[in-house]
Amino acid sequence: MMEDPWQKAYDFAVVVARKAGMEIKKASESEIKVRTKSSTADLVTKTDEKVEKIIITYIKEEFGADTHSFIGEESVANGKPCILTDKPTWIIDPVDGTNNFVHGFPFVAVSIAFAVKKELEFGVVYSCLEDKMYKARKGKGAFCNDKQIYVSDVRDIHKSIIMSEHGTDRSLEKVTKIISTIQRICCIPVDGLRNLGSAAINMCLVASGRVEAFFEIGIHCWDIAAGAVIVREAGGILLDVNGGPFNLMSRRLMSANNDVIAQRIIEEIEIFPVERDDVEK
Repeated sequence: MMEDPWQKAYDFAVVVARKAGMEIKKASESEIKVRTKSSTADLVTKTDEKVEKIIITYIKEEFGADTHSFIGEESVANGKPCILTDKPTWIIDPVDGTNNFVHGFPFVAVSIAFAVKKELEFGVVYSCLEDKMYKARKGKGAFCNDKQIYVSDVRDIHKSIIMSEHGTDRSLEKVTKIISTIQRICCIPVDGLRNLGSAAINMCLVASGRVEAFFEIGIHCWDIAAGAVIVREAGGILLDVNGGPFNLMSRRLMSANNDVIAQRIIEEIEIFPVERDDVEK
């Protein structure tokens, strides 16, 4: 039998995610210093930068400095390219839910995905304040704390709970479309519409059957790469918000337990333009 080339990387990602989560837990118990990125609604702490550096350093020590590529939220914010190539690539969100972290809201995750030849191979999401480790490998199922998870079997939109987020672009035009979409979905009506402030955790809730769908316009590839593998391996689907194929770099996502729920929500979404992650600056 041929050796599985990526099992070592997958196992290592779980270990590194847990170590990174420990750093976040420690930081959450001490003073948090905040500075502002491009938006006042998009806070970043020194913890983001420290945790991303820890993750990348561990990976380079384990696999070599030049064998793999990296797309990290903080690296991109500091000018590194966000281009997915055929090279083995780690896609990292060191603190998904930074605003939650800053305010002490307990949904914060380390998100680590791995892609080869532009295809996602595995994803790990550690909801560190809950101590829940979600993970999945392509073709091998999805798990939470080593118990296999599956999407919900609900097909009646009226019995569903839908997740979405307001995003960080608070321009009147985009906020108006977001609020209009929320209003339209609430009036279907659905059982509930929720947001936790972490795309990665929202997707893991879809994967574990707790909610039926999560969609958002304006997210980034590092927010959703790991969750994308976990949703698919739990039996869910990924689409563009217009119903077309999902594209990791598009900054548009519909994730759901099945096509019936997804398509019904898509009917209500007021789409607005966003610049792709892989547009070269």
